[in-house]
Amino acid sequence: MSIDWNVVVIGPLIGIFGESVTYTPRGGAAFQITGVFDDAYLKEVMFEDATSSVTTVSAVLGVQLSQFAAMPAQNDSLAVASVGATYLVREVRTDSRGGAKLLLSKVGP
Repeated sequence: MSIDWNVVVIGPLIGIFGESVTYTPRGGAAFQITGVFDDAYLKEVMFEDATSSVTTVSAVLGVQLSQFAAMPAQNDSLAVASVGATYLVREVRTDSRGGAKLLLSKVGP
């Protein structure tokens, strides 16, 4: 028996920790989604020599892909009401369970 991660895990997680976000695909109409927003997501980047690294901090939105008619894409925009800010999607990182992390760049207050 296979686990439906979208229903059993991702959906309840978004339901508990999610907040309302206005999502606008590049060249498309805005719509409401619910996502888990974090303004201080840490990412470590290792250099090729593997002896040094750089840590960056950026905003990220965890989303349930079933909320989208088309996959989220780079340069889509979104507004997070709780922080009163607008972001561009810099990178989309999907998982194999029906979720994705949208790495964001802040463009407005």
